[in-house]
Amino acid sequence: MTPRETILAALHTRLSALPATVLRGDVLPERVPATGLLILRDGEPGEPEVTLSPLAYHYQHRAEIEAVVQGADRDAAFDTLTASVGAAIAVDRTLGGLCDWVEAEAPRPVDLPVEGAASLKAAVIPVVLHYSTADPLA
Repeated sequence: MTPRETILAALHTRLSALPATVLRGDVLPERVPATGLLILRDGEPGEPEVTLSPLAYHYQHRAEIEAVVQGADRDAAFDTLTASVGAAIAVDRTLGGLCDWVEAEAPRPVDLPVEGAASLKAAVIPVVLHYSTADPLA
């Protein structure tokens, strides 16, 4: 696997240890689990900074985690879910040495009405993955 895929897979594994249901690149399911839902999106690696000797591409890859909760106490559930994401990342900000640094940014929550059901509270949590590779395609 490429460093990019290895890092994204490691982030997915880290998030999967949380009590919420964690998906990668999937669509929002019809039902949101009571413990919440996280969907990891691969995001954009962006334009790398390049050093020439030795040749290295330094990325600040912006992945995204969609956090979704539903139910009567969704404000507290949302707060708990987003705090657990931050705690999971803070445990090891290098993902076992795969990244130089992993940093989550603050979510911007929105309430989404659902016809005939309790509304959803959702947000995208940007996650910046700092890493270097010798080849932008490898």
